[in-house]
Amino acid sequence: MRTKMFPTAVATAALSGLVLAASLTPTATASPSVATGRHGPGTHVPGPDLSQKVTGERVFRHLEELQEIADENGGNRAAGTPGYEESAQYVEKVLRKAGYQTERQYFPVVLFDVQDLAVEVPGVELDPIAMTYSTSTPDDGVTAGLVRPAIVDGCPESADPAAPHDDSWAGVDAAGKIALVQRGSCTFGAKALAAGEAGAAGLIIYNNAPGALNGTLGGRNAGYAPTVGVDAAEGAAILAAFQADPSLQVTFDLQATTTDAESFNVLAETRRGRDDNVVMLGAHLDGVEEGPGINDNGTGSAAILETAVQLAKTKRINNTVRFAWWGAEELSLVGSNFYVADLVANDPEELDDIATYLNFDMVGSPNYTIGVYDADESTFPAPVPVPDGSAAAEAVFTDYFDGIEQPWVDTEFSGRSDYQAFINNGVPASGLFTGADGIKTAEQQAIFGGVAGEQLDQNYHSAGDDLSNVNPEALDIMSRAIGHAAQQLAWSTEAINGVEPGRPGHGHGGGHGGGHGHGGGHGHDRGAHGFDAR
Repeated sequence: MRTKMFPTAVATAALSGLVLAASLTPTATASPSVATGRHGPGTHVPGPDLSQKVTGERVFRHLEELQEIADENGGNRAAGTPGYEESAQYVEKVLRKAGYQTERQYFPVVLFDVQDLAVEVPGVELDPIAMTYSTSTPDDGVTAGLVRPAIVDGCPESADPAAPHDDSWAGVDAAGKIALVQRGSCTFGAKALAAGEAGAAGLIIYNNAPGALNGTLGGRNAGYAPTVGVDAAEGAAILAAFQADPSLQVTFDLQATTTDAESFNVLAETRRGRDDNVVMLGAHLDGVEEGPGINDNGTGSAAILETAVQLAKTKRINNTVRFAWWGAEELSLVGSNFYVADLVANDPEELDDIATYLNFDMVGSPNYTIGVYDADESTFPAPVPVPDGSAAAEAVFTDYFDGIEQPWVDTEFSGRSDYQAFINNGVPASGLFTGADGIKTAEQQAIFGGVAGEQLDQNYHSAGDDLSNVNPEALDIMSRAIGHAAQQLAWSTEAINGVEPGRPGHGHGGGHGGGHGHGGGHGHDRGAHGFDAR
């Protein structure tokens, strides 16, 4: 997951049935609220629960393989690299050994490569990161004065006159200068385009929380100003230097290229189960170029891989379970968007056959929380309409956690990961998440341990995202929950879409044919993960 198109206890076992729901936002925290367990007991599935089979120990063995693959391929497993190809081959090998047939779904992708990057501010040490799909400066770079927009987040003029970022650039002479803006309110792409339209020769976006800012502009656009991200401390240092000397000169040199290429998703499904009521589990297999991508998202990929292995051993399957390892998530959710768009265009009935989609993007964060996507919007309003049935999908996890007296928190259904295309097209969804660049609150520390005031994953999108960056306890808790959910929904999705176990026919009953949605939130910097475009 990137800093992507969208910007990122007091409870004890005695609180059985109670949940402390706390914000996972990187910029602000909400007062925690206590909510009762929501949806009643889950469907009884005969036989041993797969939560006893899909263990953190078994999942970690797959992570060891992914780490070795990264080590042998330049230190990463990014889309379009040999590391990604070998990661896919490993997943396919394990699946075939477990009895699955695998399929690769190819799609076009635009790769981004940085040849040269230097940003120099007198008296300030910087470690900038080029925003994916940034344009380049002239060959020799530029040296120019610094400029700040009227509104610090540098968003374009809003159609809403009451919006706080309205007229950010009105009356500001940015032509030929280097603009400095803060992360927040709108996507990085919108900021880069607004700066470009204002004539800025370069754009520095600084984080609004601790940690590096490694983001994407979302795709090619010749109108973008050349754009880099820096962390919050670096941004504060630049601002202080500028305030001390408004004539400050900044050198900005960014040389980058984009290349048309091809990547692919890896797909597999159970041999048993009805094809007109499909349960999907997905995780993105690619990582960022900066590191091995073991927590993000080797953990999700490895967890659903071990779930597939264990599910293949059971005969208690009424519904087909389809697994997806998405490609190019870090380049703006390309693989999952392609998959859904292809169904919409060519096989809408097959899209309607998907009873629910469950997403797993980072489930072993070192400073973790046990987060469940807030599909019922009990804590966070969602930025897009949430399809009917999603709350019941969420309850598969929350009921499980309540049943084992495992505390959990809501995490915003922000649209910043591979479930986005599914919920945008009416498919009920939920999933799990242990955190990325969000900051742990004191309340969360009391529940889950760890360190308050630090990122949930201090090595998010960095070279440090290796095997040592995985919390074994979090990985075990989440892996077992994934195994449980897959087995339960393979048996019955009745709570989600009304389809009873073993009943013939299509039977979706409006389960995901254009869900009604609840929220009107606009998804500022509250999502703590995903492809970072905001």
